[in-house]
Amino acid sequence: MRTALSFLLGALGCQAAEKPHILYILVDDYGWADAGWHRPPGYKEIQTPTFDSLIQQGIELDRHYVFKFCSPTRSAVQSGRNPIHVNVQNLVPTYLNPEDPVSGYSAIPRNMTGMAEQIKKGGYNTHMYGKWDAGMATPQHTPKGRGYDDSMFYFHHANDYWTYYTNECEGRPIVDLYHNEGPGHGLNNSKCSQTNQEGCTYEDTLFADQVIKSVGGWKEEDPPLFIFWAPHIVHAPLQVPQPYVDKFSFINDPPRQMYHAMVNFVDTAVGNVTSLLHQKGMWNNTLIVLHADNGGPIYNTGTAGANNYPLKGGKVSNWEGGIRVNAFVSGGYLPEKVRGTKKEGYICGWDWYTTLSHVAGVVPVDEKASKAGLPDIDGMNMWPYLSGDVDASPRTRIPIGDNHGPNTIVGGLIDNQYKILVGNLSQSGWTGLTWPNETSSWDPSTSFQICGVTPETGCLFNIIEDPGEHNNLAALKDDIFKSMLSNLTAIKTFTPNRGEISPAACQEAAKNGDYWVPFAHLDSE
Repeated sequence: MRTALSFLLGALGCQAAEKPHILYILVDDYGWADAGWHRPPGYKEIQTPTFDSLIQQGIELDRHYVFKFCSPTRSAVQSGRNPIHVNVQNLVPTYLNPEDPVSGYSAIPRNMTGMAEQIKKGGYNTHMYGKWDAGMATPQHTPKGRGYDDSMFYFHHANDYWTYYTNECEGRPIVDLYHNEGPGHGLNNSKCSQTNQEGCTYEDTLFADQVIKSVGGWKEEDPPLFIFWAPHIVHAPLQVPQPYVDKFSFINDPPRQMYHAMVNFVDTAVGNVTSLLHQKGMWNNTLIVLHADNGGPIYNTGTAGANNYPLKGGKVSNWEGGIRVNAFVSGGYLPEKVRGTKKEGYICGWDWYTTLSHVAGVVPVDEKASKAGLPDIDGMNMWPYLSGDVDASPRTRIPIGDNHGPNTIVGGLIDNQYKILVGNLSQSGWTGLTWPNETSSWDPSTSFQICGVTPETGCLFNIIEDPGEHNNLAALKDDIFKSMLSNLTAIKTFTPNRGEISPAACQEAAKNGDYWVPFAHLDSE
């Protein structure tokens, strides 16, 4: 078990060197098969030249795991906890339980210390742009409240890319765009749409421009940058500037065409930022982390456009296609000996909290959470593994979170090469090489498999030898199944009462020009 002293010694060693700029990119709903490095060279439908080049200069992370959908992964990343210890609910951010001023909200409890708060202790300027989806109820739930000096973002799971509207209050559409400590008044396009783009600003252009502004404005005498960039892409609705749609006009399936066009947009946007890092002489001291927040959505006969072939399932399921995601690290800060390699050890989204704290020269201790009786940080320091100082990942075990109604449960467990799942899992099947397509009527949303609690009804896979989860070993290896089931049921979870949707959210929106804003006023504020 790690000790504070051992972590401090490691952090001090990292502190002795020049601290790198950190660019953390969290791509939304990005399917496994929609990444260029998971396709043969020259595959025309997937065009991710920037990502492919960054992997060639960096490290492909082949076994990177997250939660099966949005808000829990984002809560885990920002808090350093496995979702079972912070949030497994994909609630809209307007929930409130006034009886619990610590945890009675959507997403992250108020008294957990955010990743940017930790990194700031290392002397960084901190920035957040894009999708937040990690809380809205109080000012402490916003990026500013979690330690980001500068931010422009939206609170919900998704909004319209052209108008920035999401959800309604008494029939009125509400704008979801927030800039630092207030609504982003005047920044949205109220009359724009996918078919009316002239003079309009695409939302992900707005966020990418903020990243460019932050990098472009950095000077040698300034503190290092930590930029958390969470593009809306590739989450629905499928919308993108028309030139990118036209670029993929050869694809005859509309959802697949739009999805691939959106992937190409974000790849281009990242390329613009990396080019600027090179131009400003910052590249050699930059660390880039990129991963998806969950597997690609394949539900509803493929109308969301994604594909996770050859993995089973997708977003909202605990099959590999839902929780094993595209990921890599790159940048000139990486030691030369690890560039152009692939790491196959386990890494989780919540490990970056601890890892990047180490890179920033900070010991990630959350005294605020401890005083409030909240779960401790779960993230492990992956830097020795990523930098090539050790050959194996320290992580050999991953509890897989799930929910049963409002309750947090453990829906599975990965332990070394084996993975056990329990429950009634949707999307229990596989897409093809080309998905979605006009000839398939398969609806993964209606394809269920029950994984029981006996060897005869259970689900056990060797995901190293069988990454597609085709061969159920539960009955053949009943001793392993029973042992893992016992370990799974012994794992402690965190289930706060998050309350219900609060009318105060719409009331505060109305007071702020029909923009979503924090709405819970606490006596202590």
